[in-house]
Amino acid sequence: MTDTTAGDLPPEALAGLRVVDLTTVIMGPYATVTLADLGADVIKVEPLAGDMSRHIGSRRNPGMSALTMNLQRNKRSIAADLSTDAGRAVLDELVRHADVLVTNLRPQSRDRLGITWDRLRDINPGLIFCTAQAYGSGTEQENFPAYDDIVQAASGMTRLAERVDGSPRFAPYVVADKVVGLYIVTAILAAVVHKKSTGNGQSIDVPMIDSMIAFNLVEHFGGNTFEPPAGEFGWARVLVPERVPHPTADGWVCIMPYSDANWRDFFKLAGLEELADDARYTSVDDRHRHMGELLSMIRDVTTRHTTAEWLSLCAAHNLPASDLLDLADAHTDPYVLSQELLLERAHPTEGQYYSTRTPFAMSQTPVGFKHHAPHLGEHTERILAEIGFSESEIQALLTTGDVAGPGGS
Repeated sequence: MTDTTAGDLPPEALAGLRVVDLTTVIMGPYATVTLADLGADVIKVEPLAGDMSRHIGSRRNPGMSALTMNLQRNKRSIAADLSTDAGRAVLDELVRHADVLVTNLRPQSRDRLGITWDRLRDINPGLIFCTAQAYGSGTEQENFPAYDDIVQAASGMTRLAERVDGSPRFAPYVVADKVVGLYIVTAILAAVVHKKSTGNGQSIDVPMIDSMIAFNLVEHFGGNTFEPPAGEFGWARVLVPERVPHPTADGWVCIMPYSDANWRDFFKLAGLEELADDARYTSVDDRHRHMGELLSMIRDVTTRHTTAEWLSLCAAHNLPASDLLDLADAHTDPYVLSQELLLERAHPTEGQYYSTRTPFAMSQTPVGFKHHAPHLGEHTERILAEIGFSESEIQALLTTGDVAGPGGS
């Protein structure tokens, strides 16, 4: 698969939007890479040592980790020491020329560095100022440190697992970081639309724990939605230990009959026709309340056929079913390849690598690839020149170490 560059594409949806990215690790960078994929000019402001994620996990060269290769694509990097007056002056000039600033610094750190709505809106009244930390700004907990596991725990997610098999546990991926990253994108895009119609910027706060509590309650609040409660907490279909992939004669399969017709067809395929008229399974609500029994029945019959045979049978009867993708092999999966979800690219210094893409398509404003993930400080001098710094001023900042160019120089 060959690279597609911005020059081959029509203008992107967010072309002309400039975003100052003061986020770190995964949550914020996941949000801002989505904005960058949609065409925004995202300027990643990094400390002189670089974003922490540059130094986590697999990499060929220092500072260019696998996380960096995908979370920093389509962005430009400037390295600045925001603890110095000169470094903060650079940030102020970036803000003056920006539409959006995003940060996941805690309020005490933002206050210390002058990264506050009251101060920055004086510099740029049209600024969209987005903050995202564990707890809501202005709460007693606003400065509590927290990462994904803490957010999963504090948002009730870990105890949902306890309802299944008696043991609270964490999801095997940083689900809070990524979900909240998408909330950040949603909030920023809404503010961009508002600014387009009014000319006004605004302050946005996206607390991680608030976001995940709301996210987790969508299906689970159940009977507690009503006062007094009108039923049980929790969506019964998913809170059963039997909700696991089913063994086949040669592997595993996921079969998920859902509609009344699906279940009648599955009972026939499984030789369980008598269950089609069983009062426990005649409506979707009844089935949800007896889902553990139903899933156990499926498990009892799936070993009769191979995975391929079950997939063929289910396809013939329009039953929802799937093999189990091993994500370690995603780059060889026929569907992934057909959708170009992973593209093989050639980075100028890091060589061949696989790049994910923002996974939706737009007919008029394609989601484009502009450039590879930058090295730390790769665009420092160019960006400073764009926002009005003279060559002598740029060299002075580099000499004093208030900013750094490529490789921290």
